[in-house]
Amino acid sequence: MKEQEQIELVKAFSDLNGVPGFETEVAKYFEERATPYGKVSRDGIFNSYVDRTENTGKKPVVQIDAHADSVGFIAQAVRPNGLIKFVTLGGWAPTNVPTTRVRVRNKDGQYIKGVVASKPPHFMTDEEKKQVPKIAEMSIDVGSTSRDETINDFKIDTGCPIFPDVECEYYPSTRLFFGKDFDNRVGSAALVDVLDQVHEQDLDVDVAVALSTQEEVGTRGAKVTANKISPDLAIVFEGCPCDDTFEEDWLIQTGLKRGPMLRDMDTSFIANPLFEEYAAKIADEHNIPYTRSVRTGGGVNGAPIQYWNGAPTIVIGIPVRYEHTAYNWASLDDFQHAVELTVEILKDLDADKIASFFG
Repeated sequence: MKEQEQIELVKAFSDLNGVPGFETEVAKYFEERATPYGKVSRDGIFNSYVDRTENTGKKPVVQIDAHADSVGFIAQAVRPNGLIKFVTLGGWAPTNVPTTRVRVRNKDGQYIKGVVASKPPHFMTDEEKKQVPKIAEMSIDVGSTSRDETINDFKIDTGCPIFPDVECEYYPSTRLFFGKDFDNRVGSAALVDVLDQVHEQDLDVDVAVALSTQEEVGTRGAKVTANKISPDLAIVFEGCPCDDTFEEDWLIQTGLKRGPMLRDMDTSFIANPLFEEYAAKIADEHNIPYTRSVRTGGGVNGAPIQYWNGAPTIVIGIPVRYEHTAYNWASLDDFQHAVELTVEILKDLDADKIASFFG
């Protein structure tokens, strides 16, 4: 895929609306882009699958995963004054939520602009200014003045999904993207790019691609995809949080423009160490920059995929600054290196190498 196509692909995925449980817009776009490369299907929780055209059914199966959903909100109820009480979908820090610009998808499927309301400092006591806000006390304002107006005119009520409202931009001078939902739309875009780069190549493995759903609320979609695909090996793309703006240099394990991150461990997952070292070796051989990480927080789709039948699994993370907020930075170079590493792994893999990861 040419570089300009990669840029437009990432921007397009970023701009799509897809919070947990409401990923169909992302799924449809992914399937449209993936159709030239294989048989496309979708299940009842909106996981999308691509059975690569060149697959034979006689080779080891490598599952390539990314998740379609990103953090957002859902309307819980409409208050008497017309403001919308909401619940988070995915992990938000309460301090990052106020004044976030949002789109509410109403009952007619239309998108209504809104903002997470914030009490002006003019009316706050000194004690209020020191307090951490509580999600349960927050509201979204769509410009309504009453409950009746919100429900009957704006067509917004319980169950309406709510998405961050940010348009993705790309800056050629820095080769950086600024936008929303890079966790994990950069991974979603990477799936398409990998399919493009191995198209019509004769690999020694069959490649099954899955764009899974509901990762941000407990890696739910990947439990289904792993069951359906039953892979012999798995590679998981993830948009991974950068620590390069607050850690000392020696402790930075995920940084912008430092290459993809190979995750050794988080609270849900320990990578197969033999596969992990193999991936690092491939990166070294092809001069692909990367970092390694041991995390004390977070969780990824690698866990349910690996747990399904013990398939050796690794996570290739694309660094994202300020994820789980509405405003993210990501590097085109990191995206390209993550795709390149995955493609080189697929080209090198065979049944004997996969067997070696079992110890």
